[in-house]
Amino acid sequence: MSQTPLKPLPLADEITGGYWEAARAGRLAVQYCPGCARYVHLPADICPGCDNPDLQWRTVSGRAELYSYTVVHDAPAPGFADSLPYIVGVVELEEQAGLLVTTNLMDVDPDDLRIGLTLDVTFEELAPGTTVPQFRPRKA
Repeated sequence: MSQTPLKPLPLADEITGGYWEAARAGRLAVQYCPGCARYVHLPADICPGCDNPDLQWRTVSGRAELYSYTVVHDAPAPGFADSLPYIVGVVELEEQAGLLVTTNLMDVDPDDLRIGLTLDVTFEELAPGTTVPQFRPRKA
């Protein structure tokens, strides 16, 4: 009896662990550099702005605007076949200009997408202990 493979699961490491731990708790967390007062994403071991190695994890609002997107019509792996079409978006978090997160967009028709669409974070448990942040249009 064959089973459809699952989607790939993220693997936390010493740099990204805080991001995935927060997601499991239903929070969106981004690294913050107290040395130059800027958020850092993708997670890093030092601040790309000032080389400070003392980055902190901070919970952010989860509010964002759509910066860019693509609609995927062909499954890159069998685990995606039931999700087509799906939308991969780049969202800009409201905490800082240029603070971009690549994510899936949920609960939106591709025809309703537009750059600048306001979004809120939501969380999906892909497997026990593995939760990923995703975004959906903000309710009015």
